[in-house]
Amino acid sequence: MLFARVVGNVVCTRKDDKLVGTKLLMVQPVGLDDKPRGNPIVGVDAVGAGTGELVLLVQGSSARQTTKTESTPVDCTVFAIVDTIEKDGKVVFKKSVGKMTD
Repeated sequence: MLFARVVGNVVCTRKDDKLVGTKLLMVQPVGLDDKPRGNPIVGVDAVGAGTGELVLLVQGSSARQTTKTESTPVDCTVFAIVDTIEKDGKVVFKKSVGKMTD
């Protein structure tokens, strides 16, 4: 699992029949410092995430384990929208603030 920020949408007028009706998101993996880690990735949205939200994504065969992606040709799925992150007893992210806290 990886933390990522939703940075955009991907629109495909033609795609595999199993993906018709799915929303594709461009997500940028980030660290707990909210800095980008690597290149953006396209993932299937299984939870209704929006631009700017911090999400969890999963890749590989695990990406096909959600209700929306079962038996589909996907390698990355956004499966959770992060509300709070706590590290070492301290809250380091709150969705209501929208960014990592100090």
